[in-house]
Amino acid sequence: MDTLPSTVSVDPAHGMIEAPLFSALMRPHRSLSSRRLVSIIGLVALSGLLLALPFVFMGYWPVAGFYGLDIALLYWAFRQNIRDGKAYEEIKLSSLELFVRKVDAKGREACWFFSPLWTRLEHDRGSDQEIRHLHLISRGVRLSVGEYLSAEDREDFGQCLGTALRDARKGPVFNNSF
Repeated sequence: MDTLPSTVSVDPAHGMIEAPLFSALMRPHRSLSSRRLVSIIGLVALSGLLLALPFVFMGYWPVAGFYGLDIALLYWAFRQNIRDGKAYEEIKLSSLELFVRKVDAKGREACWFFSPLWTRLEHDRGSDQEIRHLHLISRGVRLSVGEYLSAEDREDFGQCLGTALRDARKGPVFNNSF
């Protein structure tokens, strides 16, 4: 079992390898890397220093502290944004199981297992007909998915996942060649 790749699952009744029907890993979009954060904060700190120097020379030295406080708060806000970008959502679907894992920015993990036979995908649309939310619904459980996606990406993701769920209901697909 340990030698099997993580993208396949074993059907215990038949001992066969089942091909995955759908797999997605979604992360919040972040355009600022840690390296760029250092560059931006460096530029802001330099400009803050240049703006604060005249006030220091005039004897208004507390103004420099406020410039420093602004820069520190800006750095903290950007660091929080980068930290929040470490969250992700993972969905794997086979004809036997739908697995959803959500990991928040602090690393706390929550997992759900659904039967594709009893799971449906619900689209909540706004007045402009864009998908606002996607929900997996199965036996009284309603789970929101695709939260990190834009409206356009959520539409594509919903179509792909919906098609994969319909395919999963047709029965297992096994791959005996490895």
